[in-house]
Amino acid sequence: MFKQYVRRKLENYVKRYFAKHPEVKLIAVVGSVGKTSTKRAVATLLSQRYRVRMHDGNHNTELSVPFGILGITYPRNIRSIAAWMAVFAEARRRINEPTDVDVIVQELGTDHPGDIAAFGKYLVPDIAIVTAITPEHMEFFGTIEAVAQEEMSVSNFSKFVLINHDDVEGRFADYENNPNFATYGLDGLADYRFEKQEFTLDAGYSGNVIAPEYPDAFATTIRVFGEHSIRPVMGAVAAAAKIGLLSQEIVKGIAELRPVPGRMNVLSGIGGTTIIDDTYNSSPAAAAAAIQTLYLLGEAAPQRIAVLGDMRELGATSQVEHEKLGALCDPNMLSWLVTVGPEMEKYLAPVARGRGCQVKSTSNAIEAGKFVRSVTEEGAVILVKGSQNEIFLEETVKILCDMSEDVELVRQSDQWRRIKDNFFSRFK
Repeated sequence: MFKQYVRRKLENYVKRYFAKHPEVKLIAVVGSVGKTSTKRAVATLLSQRYRVRMHDGNHNTELSVPFGILGITYPRNIRSIAAWMAVFAEARRRINEPTDVDVIVQELGTDHPGDIAAFGKYLVPDIAIVTAITPEHMEFFGTIEAVAQEEMSVSNFSKFVLINHDDVEGRFADYENNPNFATYGLDGLADYRFEKQEFTLDAGYSGNVIAPEYPDAFATTIRVFGEHSIRPVMGAVAAAAKIGLLSQEIVKGIAELRPVPGRMNVLSGIGGTTIIDDTYNSSPAAAAAAIQTLYLLGEAAPQRIAVLGDMRELGATSQVEHEKLGALCDPNMLSWLVTVGPEMEKYLAPVARGRGCQVKSTSNAIEAGKFVRSVTEEGAVILVKGSQNEIFLEETVKILCDMSEDVELVRQSDQWRRIKDNFFSRFK
């Protein structure tokens, strides 16, 4: 009861904030994958002209979204009435003081059907961005159609919707109920698109941006690794164009973009190796894209190794999704496939072995890191990707990476360290 009271109070404060400051724009980001990368890219581009508020963490739940929007701190002791009274007082100050932002960029997350629609009770985004529709929380959604209906429901309460043409299938257009929408991506049919010309591991992708707001295409270089990493940037380009940025402001913003820690981040490994750190989380679409990106390196990488951890929260679809990923494992492109977690060992490893891959199944991330260290050659490129809870492949990266450099890995806070220390103690 108290939680519902707090949630309603916070939602009401957000409504009052936008009523008091109608000049502040709200950009909402939803989707199965890519929300955080898209959110950060939008904030970076818009900051070339505007004051932008973006919570750097994952304030995307029904209770935490108002904190991200209002820019107030989540209480440490959620059971303290005094702490919540202080939160309410800070929210009222935010409402009554002159605003310190022009644009707020906010993730909206979902775990269960109806979560996204619930945000529509108090939010009216000026722009909503749908990053992708892929399997997520399937133990609750059951079907991909249910996921699509959930994510696309943001269109029911948003003024304008931007949809990733590459990662949202056309058949889901039935769930788009807002006539004010456009698409973005790499596909030639997208309204906002990037036409690739050249790629290098050091510089990234060079090419041209095409957008309805600009009569001529303009050149830029996007410093990311993997074509799927371009899509969040193009979502940001589309939002920036709709908000009114000049093409030169967009180019300047793109130049400032860097990969988010744990998301296709290229790092220097020990012994002349290269690590592709994609350890933030994993899903079928993201894992498949990461593997295909590793393959694209071709002969530029004399040894390619994939370290793959369980894809969690897939419910009844876990077996088929892990087996499908195993079918993508090519013995001609991988020297080693190293798995972490029971789902990978049970479902993916047998399929990969059946295709001729050399597979090593390990019980945890530290064991995986030690094994990879024992088999790597100079010039090797090592992809590391897995879900977060009970997989923690950033600890594999820590073993493989040259930590003498300025390396930023995911889940390194004191709280996460305590969680991981407790988890890895089981294997001692």
